[in-house]
Amino acid sequence: MFRFVLVWMVFISGLWGVTIDKKVPILCYHRFGTEVVDSMTIKTSAFSEQMEWLKTNGYTVIPLDTAAAYLEGKVKAIPAKSVVITVDDGHKSVYTDLAPIVRKYKIPVTLFIYPSAISNAKYAMTWDQLHELESTKLFHVESHTYWHPNFKHEKKNLSPEEYAKFVDKQLGGAKKKLEEKMGHPIKYLAWVFGIYDDALLVDAKKAGYEMAFTIDRRHAASSANIMAEGRYMVISKHTIKDFEHMVDGSEDRMPKDKKEVIAY
Repeated sequence: MFRFVLVWMVFISGLWGVTIDKKVPILCYHRFGTEVVDSMTIKTSAFSEQMEWLKTNGYTVIPLDTAAAYLEGKVKAIPAKSVVITVDDGHKSVYTDLAPIVRKYKIPVTLFIYPSAISNAKYAMTWDQLHELESTKLFHVESHTYWHPNFKHEKKNLSPEEYAKFVDKQLGGAKKKLEEKMGHPIKYLAWVFGIYDDALLVDAKKAGYEMAFTIDRRHAASSANIMAEGRYMVISKHTIKDFEHMVDGSEDRMPKDKKEVIAY
């Protein structure tokens, strides 16, 4: 029945010149552990349950690169029930706790990294660990700015000239550093704290990013601004039913004032 409806929609859209909005749910995680130690940590057991639910219910975890190409029309089709997994920040629990589960399910994961922390902060992974993860072909590194700033605060406190230099460092500087360290192009950006404005969207494009992602709780869509595509932040309080509503589009279809708001 689903295939019939899909074919019929494509047929009708072709007749009337209507473009069907392509959508993909993108999930956002941060830290992992056997226990919940802070608001951004999710139990590894809960993450495993979510991955098992995806497998049981016929979902396919696809690379972010594939989803982006689909949204831009460069790839014509993806599995009907596709989902993307991303992890922000580069916390060491990605290496110690998440990686074994990723290997078990053989799922692609994009890591949005801010390079200032790598091999410097005690809570973060090292460059060697990131290279090791990428060598599995399951993980891929992209950008999360240079040092995880709050753009609103910096714009308020800096002069226009200082702020322009700051933005260049956070966007272009992060991209350059990650490309030097990881040895491959950096195409995607995740907005820190989900903060962005019209000027930053333009700046990200100028810095060379092909697409950027928020934590606005909606599916990434071909009709959206490609520098502000949606993602769902997943945290410990979310039940498997909540998780289902993220990936199947139920939450996306809720009125804006009814949607959950999650802040750092």
